[in-house]
Amino acid sequence: MLGKKSIWFSNHTVESISHLCRDNMLEHLNIKVEDIGSDYIIASMPVDHRTVQPMRILHGGASVALAESLGSIGSYLTVDQSQFHCVGIEVNANHLKSVTSGRVFAKASPIRMGKKIQVWNIEIRDEKKDLVCVSRLTMAVLPVRSSS
Repeated sequence: MLGKKSIWFSNHTVESISHLCRDNMLEHLNIKVEDIGSDYIIASMPVDHRTVQPMRILHGGASVALAESLGSIGSYLTVDQSQFHCVGIEVNANHLKSVTSGRVFAKASPIRMGKKIQVWNIEIRDEKKDLVCVSRLTMAVLPVRSSS
């Protein structure tokens, strides 16, 4: 959006933050950052053997993993990482619709960005843009401890 001030601590692109999805659970679940705007971040996740429950529908825990991962990345990108780190302290989710295949897309946007607490809203939609899950994530912003 033209003229809209960015919430990010520094300039980021999908490529510049792709390393955050490697060598961790995000890579295992094939969660990929798709877009970053001035006040939101979007990622996708497949609905496949890694992310479904025995009934072959998207597992609620996978949706929560997507929501918390994306909100955590968003929070991390808003702070000076040499001085602060962000950790999740609460996450909730309402599962609204089942999904059996394709990819789901999550969009995380901050509700509140305080000095010590951030709250993020995450909406997960299917490929038809139907709302699948809504989640709220609370993050604590903590000072980096010196190693002395």
